[in-house]
Amino acid sequence: MNNSPVIKIGIVGVSRDCFPASLTISRRAALAKAYSEKYDAADIYECPITIIESEIDMVNALEDIKAAGCNALCVFLGNFGPEISETLLAKHFDGPKMFVAAAEENNAVLCSDRGDAYCGMLNASYNLQLRNVKAYIPEYPVGDAEECADMIHDFIPVAKAVYALQNLKIISFGPRPQNFLACNAPIKQLYNLGVEIEENSELDLYESFLKHEGDERIPEVVKSMEEDLGSGNKKPEILAKLAQYELTLKDWVEGHRGYRKYIALTTKCWPAFQTMFGFVPCYVNSRLTGQGIPVSCEVDIYGTLSEFIGTVVSDDVVTLLDINNSVPKEMYEADIKGKFNYTHKDTFMGFHCGNTCTKKLAFHEMKYQKIMARSLPIEVTNGTLEGDIVPGDITFYRLQSTADGKLRAYIAEGEVLPVATQSFGSIGVFAIPEMGRFYRHVLIEKGFPHHGAVAFGKWGKYLFETFKYIGVPLDEIGYNQPAGVRYPSENPWA
Repeated sequence: MNNSPVIKIGIVGVSRDCFPASLTISRRAALAKAYSEKYDAADIYECPITIIESEIDMVNALEDIKAAGCNALCVFLGNFGPEISETLLAKHFDGPKMFVAAAEENNAVLCSDRGDAYCGMLNASYNLQLRNVKAYIPEYPVGDAEECADMIHDFIPVAKAVYALQNLKIISFGPRPQNFLACNAPIKQLYNLGVEIEENSELDLYESFLKHEGDERIPEVVKSMEEDLGSGNKKPEILAKLAQYELTLKDWVEGHRGYRKYIALTTKCWPAFQTMFGFVPCYVNSRLTGQGIPVSCEVDIYGTLSEFIGTVVSDDVVTLLDINNSVPKEMYEADIKGKFNYTHKDTFMGFHCGNTCTKKLAFHEMKYQKIMARSLPIEVTNGTLEGDIVPGDITFYRLQSTADGKLRAYIAEGEVLPVATQSFGSIGVFAIPEMGRFYRHVLIEKGFPHHGAVAFGKWGKYLFETFKYIGVPLDEIGYNQPAGVRYPSENPWA
């Protein structure tokens, strides 16, 4: 299933009428050439219409990039630029947009063909604010052709996420489980982000599941599961039911996507799910997430939203974990201290019952859900996927709506350590610099729930820009402060 957008950025050069348009045209051509030589030329479209002062030029350029199939926009200030027309273009373009400006190439241009785009960017940014237009502006938005090409390429993960959110539907099944108010889900902010949501009953899902009994596609899905699990296929007797459930969810997606291009799911996985369905959905959740359709458990709507953003930004599989338990001092002393540059308080274990894709586990086995089996027959808790998460760089993050309907987020880069967890579930030993302080003064202080999304690799830069673009207040984007930089709530004498 294609559940992530392909971005095509229309590059529109702008020129103020008292500056030579030829300067913008040549600089735009050099930018397109530099991009095509370094990256995929299919990412961009060079609009042949140069906007000078005319609003009609703006309309013509807008129509041109739409006709070319562009779903993102780069306004390129080849010189000072017309602040009204260029920001009107951004206002009327229905998709993510960015602004970059051309640097002066050499000493020779200063006496006759100086562009002054450095100055023009100031006017452009002010006019964007006047018009309440959101746009991505790089950290240092002025550069030569190669540098601007790099800026445009850096914009692609952000543009993908913004565009995807504007075309996303989240499908949920059931209310939050009892005693899981932490997965609070005021949905107003979803609509503010442009996301649609379809909320369904568990009965709706169960009815559809029963109708899929005997589906002729089940053997094919079972075979796929057997290949995926390999030697970890320890519960072969449950695969047919799990395949039936996977087909139920996929058919629901296709039957209920409506006009939306992209889908994420969230389901209620306990306390009645196991006894009614006869299994736990963890492995199916992991498989769909591995196929680009994030599925969060415990009806964590903002959890699956976070997973989806990470999937699109990283173009890779993500997972959702509990920020779960401390690393025993015994394990820290034996396996971490002196081998890795982390204190004990920098470490913790990220865990969930079994929802992490096999691609992101160092080893895996299909088992029963040990926590649920404490109070239920083991046979109805089969279907969870256990294994240690692959070591390497990660980004822990979450986008959340607070109980009073405000957007809030956090991002922290770290790693999964190559340390055996000696535990159960999908689990890993995580290390994040200054995690102890981050845990206390961001996660606890700001009221974040226990679920955090995990993207594999270092994606903080792009997640931060995405959260900024979609309107999360800057003071509501938490991150792990380095040692010596105090959090507002941190006791200076502690």
